[in-house]
Order: sequence, then C-alpha cells, then structure tokens
Amino acid sequence: MKKVVTGLCLLMVATALFAWPWSKKAKKSGTVTLNVMGYGDNSNSEGQTFKRICDEFMAENPDIKVNYELLYDEAYHQKAVSRLAAGDVPDVAYMGADARWGAEWQEAGQQINNVAYYPSNIDASLVPDFFGTGEKPYLPLGGSNYCTVVAVNMDLLKKIGGKLPETYEDMKALAKLCKANGIELMSTHGADGWVWGSCVMSGIIPRTTGDLKWIEKAVNKQVKFTDKGFVEALSVLSTWVKDGVLDPNSVLTDNGTGMSNFVNGKYLMYIDGQWAFGESNLGELSKTVKLISIPQVPGEKACAGSLAGAWQVGYGITKKGASDPTILEAAKKWIAYFYSYDETVQRLRDGGISAPIIKDFKLPAGMDPCIAEKAKLGVYPSCYVIDSYLTGVANDTLNAGMQDIVSGKLDAATLAANVQKAFDAQ
Repeated sequence: MKKVVTGLCLLMVATALFAWPWSKKAKKSGTVTLNVMGYGDNSNSEGQTFKRICDEFMAENPDIKVNYELLYDEAYHQKAVSRLAAGDVPDVAYMGADARWGAEWQEAGQQINNVAYYPSNIDASLVPDFFGTGEKPYLPLGGSNYCTVVAVNMDLLKKIGGKLPETYEDMKALAKLCKANGIELMSTHGADGWVWGSCVMSGIIPRTTGDLKWIEKAVNKQVKFTDKGFVEALSVLSTWVKDGVLDPNSVLTDNGTGMSNFVNGKYLMYIDGQWAFGESNLGELSKTVKLISIPQVPGEKACAGSLAGAWQVGYGITKKGASDPTILEAAKKWIAYFYSYDETVQRLRDGGISAPIIKDFKLPAGMDPCIAEKAKLGVYPSCYVIDSYLTGVANDTLNAGMQDIVSGKLDAATLAANVQKAFDAQ
C-alpha cells in the first residue's frame, strides 16, 4: 500500500511539474501588449503624468502590458515619421488634426474615425469637427488650447498704483511705472525659441495685418512673409524693447526661471500658453492672477484682442490598433483610463487644459479661481497659431530670428526676407 501511495504521489508531482510551465505560458499568452507612442519626457509634467498613468493602468489591468515610447518636441515628429515609414505603427498615438500634429499620421493612412471608441463619459459634441466631415481621428485632451495668454499679477498692479492697459500709450506709461518700482512690465521664457512664434507672434500678426487667418494664407502662398503687415508684426518686438515694455533678457530666460520671477513679483505680466497658468505653477498667486490677451500693440490696425488658439492634441487609436479586436478593446480601456474624470480634474489643476470635454462636467469644490479665468479667454477673437501651419526650416528661422530681434542683432525686414527664402526652399 505504501508503494502505491508513493507512486501516486510521484505521479502527481510529475504531472504538476509538467503542467506548471504550460500553465504559466498560457497565462502569459493571455496578456495583451498595447503599443503606445506618447508625448513628453522625464523632465516635464506631461511626460511624468503619462508614465504615472501607464503604471497605474497596468497595476489595475494586469492582463494588459503598455509598451510605450515617450518622445518630446522635434524628436517626437522625427520618430513618428521614421516609425510610420518602417511600418512600425503604434496602436495608440499622440496626434492632432493640423499640419504639425496630424500630417504624418494622415499621410500614412493611420488616422481613422475614433468617435465610436470614445469613452462613455466624453461629450463628442464638444470635440471639433476638424475636417468638416464628422470624422474625429483622436480624442483631444480638452477644448481649444490658448497659446498667447498674458497673466497679470493684479496684487502687484494695485500695489504700484497701476491699471490694466487699454491702449499702447497705456502700456508705455505702465512700463515707466514698473521701472520706477524696480520691476519689469512683461517677459516670457524666450530661451525656448518656439515661444516667440507660438506664444507671442501668433497673437500679434492679426493686429498688424488685419487678418485672423494670415498665417494660413502665407503657407498657402496667398500672401508673403515679406508683406508690410508681417514686417510690422515683427517690428513690434524691437519697439517693445525700446519702450521698456518687454524685458530684453527674456531671450536668456528659461521656463523655470521665468515663472519663478513672475510668481515672485519681478515681472508684472508674463506671456505663455494657458497650460502654464495652473495652481501648481502659480501657488498663491493663482487666486488673484488675471488672464488676458496681448494688450494693444504699436501699429495695430484691426483684430483687437486676438488670442491664438490651436486644436488641443491628444491620443487616438490608429488604423493598425483597431484592426485587431483584442488590441482594440485594450486600447479603449487605456483611453478611458487616460481621460477619466479624476485625470481631467488633475489636468485642470496643473494647467494642462482649460475646457473639459466630459459630459455634465462639474468642478470639484475648492477648485482654483485661475481655472475660471481660463474659461473667460473664449471671449477674445481667436486666431491661428503659427507652428500649426508653418513647419521646418522656415519656422526655425522665424523663431531664432525673433530672439535676435529682441537682442538687437537683427531687424524685422531682414528676418522677414530670411523666412520667405527658407519657406520657398522647402
């Protein structure tokens, strides 16, 4: 009897040993790998948030492995083009609908209508009809992304006895008042070249050209960068510096230093995109800051108060990702997690978005007043963001040249001619 029992035990052990690797393999084969191309890097909040969400999602969904690549700025665009050319298509990707954020995905045939894949909490009516066809190839993080926002320290304005400017003469007077009080009227983080196009010049071009869509027309070759109105727009920068309106040291100022200087009262005004102005960036100042468009500029002819707004970018399920039902379900789960109510609230707090696209969205109690300020930006006439249309060497030439204008190394007419030459060569 003892031999029989021993034999049975050995048989059970052998069976278990044989079955164990098979069972493990079966469990592993049940794991879905979702390939995602994200945007951001380890040093910025967008990248840090993306990684956190992926880690939390995988912890809650152990049957889904998120295999992601995280890239930022031009590295993202270059890698997107090379991956698509090689047929290495992600299942979910960061993308947009304009020339800068959507072109490579459109040309590769990987943008498909994502509306059917939107999470149930999303109000699809709040997502723009990008192409006028009803097709929406991705889910934006929020509503319009305002890029040429001016934040004003209202407590400091009151302290020095100033008032919000209505005319350019008011701006010059306020600059003198600021100088008398040992502060700068206005600055930005101009060491980042893209800021001059996206956050400054985009809101100025309509004022001197009288056309909210001027940059689109220039890219379509209906007008030229050497035209008088565009040269006058560039001249605003040197006039600002001459009149003490803009701090010339802004070309040397990085993002962290610029925001710190604004929060600490070294600048009365600070130009940036709406994303920069959230309670986590402004601290106590967020309770009293006022957000406006760029005040009247020298030579302004029309389009007063123009504020540049771009379609918000976001994540979309690609044609490749939707081709496999199992991958598609995993992608829909990830999208729903990424765009949850809690993450939307966090993006509002951080300044990542200004207009939620969730059904019947309600701000939680205690939400910062700065968020309400962002909602008011919609009253300004909306114009186009330069780098949503102008790309490549021409855009790089423009951004670097504007830094040189502020530094006094280049004049507006010469830069305009350089941009036109670079554009013609593209």
